[in-house]
Amino acid sequence: MAAASRRGFFPGDEKDFAAAQLDKLKTAAADFLYLSDRGYSPQGAASLVGDRYQLTARQRTAVVRTVSPQDALASRLAKQLCGVSGLPGGEVHVDGFNAVIALEVALSGSPVFFCMDGTVRDLAGLRGTYRIIDKTYEAVRLLVGGLWELGAAKAAVYLDAPVSNSGRLKTLINETARTLGFPAEAQTVGGVDRLLGALPGVVTADSAVLDRCISWLNMGTGLVKAIPGVWLLDIRPDR
Repeated sequence: MAAASRRGFFPGDEKDFAAAQLDKLKTAAADFLYLSDRGYSPQGAASLVGDRYQLTARQRTAVVRTVSPQDALASRLAKQLCGVSGLPGGEVHVDGFNAVIALEVALSGSPVFFCMDGTVRDLAGLRGTYRIIDKTYEAVRLLVGGLWELGAAKAAVYLDAPVSNSGRLKTLINETARTLGFPAEAQTVGGVDRLLGALPGVVTADSAVLDRCISWLNMGTGLVKAIPGVWLLDIRPDR
């Protein structure tokens, strides 16, 4: 059994994302959106807004991940599917690390955020290293169960091969799918983002993949919202 761990949590989060901070973060998100819609790069807009409101690094990341520029938002929503009907063979394609880590973070009681495009995103970063923790088993069970409830006929789950322990996570996903009787197959591949960017029926909250893929399904938000005691924050700007 993996050791207990709290994925995606930093000691300063309780202060950075306390209730007293949320109005400031919502205002900062509105300013970030304003600048993004006028051609500022994410880095430039985050620097200007972060300095103005004296945001911490974690708060800046939360603002950037929450906001979608209006042109990107319109494109993402136009490609979003309500169900699996019309997908070839009823198959969905899952961004494995993106989906599992978001659920691990939510199960850990770490902050996750409602985003403008309807997804839920976390502040955890995958930098080529990953380890299975105690929350991983439940996260994988929720993922496979969610695919079943989605009505998918089958699912391909893609994991970045260069990331440490991707093989162990692949085995866990495949074993869980067999136990639950759902036809999902996890595989380790190179260039997951590039692969998903050319496919329909993608399950992810990765903004870069959403901008490139043919179509996508927002399965993660419902799964995260259903987790008891989830620390789900809404700093989306009013529109």
